[in-house]
Amino acid sequence: MTAAGVALLGIRHHGPGSARAVAAALAGWRPDAVLIEGPPEADGIVHLAAGKDLVPPVALLAHAVDDPAKAAFWPYAEFSPEWVAIRHAVEHDLPVRFIDLPAGYGFAPGPEEAPGPDDAPGSDGPGGRPADPLALLAEAAGHDDPERWWEDVVEHRAPGTDAMAPFAAVAEAMGALRAEGLGESRRDLLREAHMRRQIRAARRAGHRRIAVVCGAFHVPALETMPTDAHDRALLAGLPKKVRTDITWVPWTHRRLSQSTGYGAGVQSPGWYHHLFTTDGDPVPRWLTRAAELLRAEDHPVSSAHVIEAVRLAEALAVLRGRPLAGLTETLDAVRAVLCEGSDVALELVRDRLVIGDELGEVPDAAPAVPLQRDLVRLQRSLRLKPEAAPRDVDLDLRKETDAARSRLLHRLRLLGVHWGVPARSSVNSTGTFRESWRLCWQPEFAVRIAEAAQWGTTVEEAATGKAVGTARAAGELAELTGLVETCLLAGLSGALPAVMRALADCAALATDVAHLAGALPALVRALRYGDVRGTDHGALAGAAAGLAERVCVGLPPACVGLDAESAAAMRGRLDEVHGAIGLLGSTGPQSADAAPPADAAPADGLNGQAGLADRWAAALRSLAAREPSGGPATGAPGLLRGRAVRLLLDDGRLDSEEAGRRLRLVLSVAAAPADAAGWVEGFLTGGGALLLHDPRLLALLDEWLTGVGGEVFTDVLPLLRRTFAGLEAGVRTTIGSRVAAGPLGELPAERAPARELDRARADAAVPAVALLLGVRPTIPRQAAGRNT
Repeated sequence: MTAAGVALLGIRHHGPGSARAVAAALAGWRPDAVLIEGPPEADGIVHLAAGKDLVPPVALLAHAVDDPAKAAFWPYAEFSPEWVAIRHAVEHDLPVRFIDLPAGYGFAPGPEEAPGPDDAPGSDGPGGRPADPLALLAEAAGHDDPERWWEDVVEHRAPGTDAMAPFAAVAEAMGALRAEGLGESRRDLLREAHMRRQIRAARRAGHRRIAVVCGAFHVPALETMPTDAHDRALLAGLPKKVRTDITWVPWTHRRLSQSTGYGAGVQSPGWYHHLFTTDGDPVPRWLTRAAELLRAEDHPVSSAHVIEAVRLAEALAVLRGRPLAGLTETLDAVRAVLCEGSDVALELVRDRLVIGDELGEVPDAAPAVPLQRDLVRLQRSLRLKPEAAPRDVDLDLRKETDAARSRLLHRLRLLGVHWGVPARSSVNSTGTFRESWRLCWQPEFAVRIAEAAQWGTTVEEAATGKAVGTARAAGELAELTGLVETCLLAGLSGALPAVMRALADCAALATDVAHLAGALPALVRALRYGDVRGTDHGALAGAAAGLAERVCVGLPPACVGLDAESAAAMRGRLDEVHGAIGLLGSTGPQSADAAPPADAAPADGLNGQAGLADRWAAALRSLAAREPSGGPATGAPGLLRGRAVRLLLDDGRLDSEEAGRRLRLVLSVAAAPADAAGWVEGFLTGGGALLLHDPRLLALLDEWLTGVGGEVFTDVLPLLRRTFAGLEAGVRTTIGSRVAAGPLGELPAERAPARELDRARADAAVPAVALLLGVRPTIPRQAAGRNT
């Protein structure tokens, strides 16, 4: 509506109908200045919208200079009315100003929150209003769904001959609500007082036709202008404004759809974008896009499906009394016709089209901290383009570019920017020269980068500073060993000396064996295959060996008297330490050129560390022998004793006869059934095939189980079910068949003698097998003579 040379265009943020109405009103009214609800700090960078390099969705990011964690976003999509107003102003060379309360007041200490645009006119958002005006208006109109009501009366209607009529109607409705005192808060009053002062300033600057684009809820407060003294008095209680930086950052439709964090609460940004950018009836074209998407995912969708879906959506709109088919009718038609009732296929349409993964772009001229500029440079040089849609990347660390990409992703993770997350590779490989990542860029990474700028001006410098600072503040040994591993993966040689000193100091004071055991695997992982990145880590190898020695000495007594929960946690550490000691010293440092092939497995042996392996085996024997003689508190839990026996058996340091003897003892009448069940669980963890290879062990277990009393059986049943549920399905089936066939105490009968070997047929396969193995075929002389 207009009054005294000011056109108040009350809008709903991120509404395509409001955006079309704003475009029509600005084109018809021809203002000489445009004022927009938003942070005034952005006045200096709004001109960047004039070029083609600022592509929505984008957001204004404001943060406190001294504390970048205090930040706020103002997101704009192509269908946002504010963005339409900005584009109109810069294209027509009109002055454009933001008139909301400065963001610096929101970052100051005190009860006020950081100012930002409302999610909807009068919604429970940053302003803390207790009621939703849209819901109240929809209820008064006889509708139970405020979103659908707003779509019918605003979003789905094209501007008429009077471009100002929609704004006058909305302003009248909001005025009635505010006259009843619904939805107001002190923060709104402060914001509106500041907006009024900016309108007065625009008048004093000589502008006679001023367009004000703001949330519809604020229009009634801007219609009646109190005195400037009144507004100054209202703003006098604001805290001291914090020094603030502001810039443009890329945004995504997916983030717009989230109503928490830095989202905007737009439930269907992809659909809104389609409504705003499509001329004419949007439903047929949207259903055509849905059909294209489903066909690309191998769903059988034809043009006849699209025609029928359009007819169904229009029929549903008529039955429901709507002016046009909305998103609800369109999705109902997609489910019934295109997806043939499948909710799985419908979710694909919701995710890709209703929401979408569009990512905006920001020009190089936008203000940015040096760290951000260095990151952009690295992204371009390494050809890693930020994308909102998740994608998997496999890196070969033997290649210079892939190794640099790996270092960048690890450094960013150290800075809290989890652009890349380690993923399971589609290529089955046990070598450490290959890494797999899942990349997905999130808008809030801009805040993380601003926070990390305190550590340095480049990614490497910032990651090094962050690693050193984290090491100095670390109090847990496992945290430091994980940090050492991260530094090696990230190639932060400058941070390693300080981190290693902190590790040595912490390890010297650590006495908890559980902490030592939890810290060892991370160190050994960094040493596996000598680290294909070619890092010199002699000090790291010494620290790992020292930790392993202390674990060997302290582990058996540390396992005595543990309860069930602590024993389960210790079993996990036991397995990790066993694997770590098996890898420790297995290979020396090697260069990336000498990296093992893709299908190489870690070499057996310890290359001079046999003494450590023997001490670890002795520690396992000591643990296995710590049986509770005077109650559970006097010995190690059966879970850990059984696990120690199994590890010794798998390493060949204990034969099956001795393992059977120990199983027989633990399953004897003298042993407590619960302890015996725990022993069996630890012994069978990792695979039960040994029960099939040695029927005597299975017979012992079956004899014990059938002899357990009824009450005791009920107590041990959960342990046994958990144990056998962890076995392979084939092993469980075969064990059941063996038990059903019985008896179990004998070895399998001798098989019938095999037929005499046909050497001629066997020799014919030798060349093919040799080719598969990559060796020179060798055929016996007599066979060669026969072939000749």
